Amino acid sequence: MFDILVYLFENYLEVSAYPDENKLTRELSAAGFERGEINLAISWMHGLESLVHTGKEDVLAAGKSTRFFTEREIDHIGVEGVGLIAFLENSGVLDPVQREWIVDRAFAIDEQVLSLEQVKWIILFVLWSQNEPQQFLFVEDFLFGDVQPTMH
Repeated sequence: MFDILVYLFENYLEVSAYPDENKLTRELSAAGFERGEINLAISWMHGLESLVHTGKEDVLAAGKSTRFFTEREIDHIGVEGVGLIAFLENSGVLDPVQREWIVDRAFAIDEQVLSLEQVKWIILFVLWSQNEPQQFLFVEDFLFGDVQPTMH
């Protein structure tokens, strides 16, 4: 499924630019993706779109509290993934609502444990869905670059 999401990211610069579901399904099939994986990826994107259309809860978005991840979340997202999410939030790249959307979309992936790379892609997709170029470019560079961030 991640291959399809990456394909969408690489071929459609804006979330709103990809074609309707039927045309997109045909395009992805022609590109060699299996129907079941296509359905999962489209469903995952619909879930992300519904979060974006719900909007940000002002109280949560402006919150300055510390988020403690549950054992189940740490087991699924991984210690490195949770650390990355916390780093990006503490750096001001993510707000608390985006953090929660990332956690939501992480649990929408049908795998026991996500790799750090998968968590990075989920972060990138959440920012991509909101068309936030500054944060998006930082995370994209972080995802593909060789430099690892450090807390000061």
